[in-house]
Amino acid sequence: MTLYLINAKLIDPEAGDIITGTVHIADGKIAQISAADAPLPAGAEVVDCKGKYLAPGIVDLGVKVCEPGERHKESYRSAGLAAAAGGVTTMITRPDTSPAIDSPEVLEFVTRRANEASPVHVVPMAALTKGRDGREMTEIGFLMDAGAAAFTDCDHVITDTKVFARALTYARSLGALVIAHPQEPVLSAGAATTSGKFASLRGLPAVSPMAERMGLDRDIALIEMTGARYHADQITTARALPALARAKANGLDITAGVGIHHLTLNALDVADYRTFFKLKPPLRDEDDRIAVAEAVASGLIDIICSMHTPQDEESKRLPFEEAASGAVGLETLLPAALRLVHADLMDLPTLWRAMSFNPAKRLGLPGGRMAEGAPADLVLFDANAPFVMDRATLRSKSRNTPFDGMRMQGKVLRTFVSGTCVFEGH
Repeated sequence: MTLYLINAKLIDPEAGDIITGTVHIADGKIAQISAADAPLPAGAEVVDCKGKYLAPGIVDLGVKVCEPGERHKESYRSAGLAAAAGGVTTMITRPDTSPAIDSPEVLEFVTRRANEASPVHVVPMAALTKGRDGREMTEIGFLMDAGAAAFTDCDHVITDTKVFARALTYARSLGALVIAHPQEPVLSAGAATTSGKFASLRGLPAVSPMAERMGLDRDIALIEMTGARYHADQITTARALPALARAKANGLDITAGVGIHHLTLNALDVADYRTFFKLKPPLRDEDDRIAVAEAVASGLIDIICSMHTPQDEESKRLPFEEAASGAVGLETLLPAALRLVHADLMDLPTLWRAMSFNPAKRLGLPGGRMAEGAPADLVLFDANAPFVMDRATLRSKSRNTPFDGMRMQGKVLRTFVSGTCVFEGH
């Protein structure tokens, strides 16, 4: 199949610029990028992008798909459809399923299910310890052979430092990437919000932002000791940023990410105990939000993800303390992230570097680039199209989004995976 996408504003996150041009797609790859007025062969299949933005498809690191165990919350089919509608062309899926993805057999099962059901690429991660319980290391080598892209216990912090050190040492010997959740587990246990005046007025159990810094400090010391490849899944507080900067300056193999909800919402959004705003870690103060957004813009924080966590109505319609944490984000990631551009916190190439180029590079994937020879995983979008978010229209089985009813800007027009259009908007 050969296709020409003409009259597009091409976002190149690697070069950091935007040019107007034409993209020629052939055999699932970008065959050529040419000037806007380049002649086309007779009879060519053409899509007129009408001056809208064309960017590499989003590579979303840390998507929860609830297979096996909880298909009623999210399946590979529903997650894939939501991803395609959100401009996400690769989902890096988490192993915090029921049971956990902690053996080659389970990993092969979910990979097969994903390939059958999802219209976008699915790259699975595996658990670092068996059952994610922090006691016994998984068979990292066999899991890598079965296709695991990285190893993580997700939000289960390994409290036994000796176990974590051994796992990091073993991962280092195999070149495996370890993804951890920086949080001091005892301080943060049972917390529903970030400590401060607002949490006190609401009478909610809270955690100090220092818990994140303490967790990161421990992890950095272990990376220094073991030389492992490490990624912090979410850095959400200003207090953690100097430690991250020092670790990078010291040459450690460390990267960091942040979820889109922590970049666009703050602790006050919880308001009258609205459980769709209950996340892990909890939403932070506005000063933290701005500091973290600036850290993304400067490149200190490398990756933005949706941290897509489906929860059904029964687990959210509870008192705030008892409600499940997490929010869906595959379909809302792009318009929510564009808030950062509209607020002049960063430009589009910088945003796409964090959402597409950097996650692909960190995991050794071929996507995330607007370059000849790169996979034709692309998203065409209108950055300024206004709409009101209605959670009833979401394609996820669970619809626990904090953006319900909010005015947003930015609509996906088309999503291409390996040169095939898998979503076409209105």
